[in-house]
Amino acid sequence: MTESQQAIDEHWMRRALELARDAARRGEVPVGAVVVSADGDEVSAAGNAVETLKDATAHAEVLALRAAAQAIGDWRLDACTLYVTKEPCAMCAGAAVNCRVGALVFGVSDPRMGAAGGAMSITDFPGMLHRVPVRQGVCANECRTVLQEFFRSRRNTPGI
Repeated sequence: MTESQQAIDEHWMRRALELARDAARRGEVPVGAVVVSADGDEVSAAGNAVETLKDATAHAEVLALRAAAQAIGDWRLDACTLYVTKEPCAMCAGAAVNCRVGALVFGVSDPRMGAAGGAMSITDFPGMLHRVPVRQGVCANECRTVLQEFFRSRRNTPGI
């Protein structure tokens, strides 16, 4: 990866981290996602909203992909990159594949539930019609810290 691509990835991951922190303030698991066009413009952004919307599918990635499709006017997002703070689960990785996302960039790996190379690899599964190139580990320590602090605070809060 070139230095300029690394700088671009870090810029957008920091934006995703802002969304993750906002999700945490709302009591959501702190995951943020941003869809960026090939021109380098933000198309959409979202944080987790499962608790807020009472919807198990309201993961940051799904919300950002839905909003990007609406903004672009097409479900095919092959000219876009999805940035997300945590490795997507099977549902979100499947959504990225089905949207034909041009690339997926994530921060911290999830060896238990991740589906972009962690526990499994839906993004590179041979039977899929589309494969999503993946770059991982961007701002990984910061992404990990946000998640760890959230769950530490939840464990230390009586009644939760």
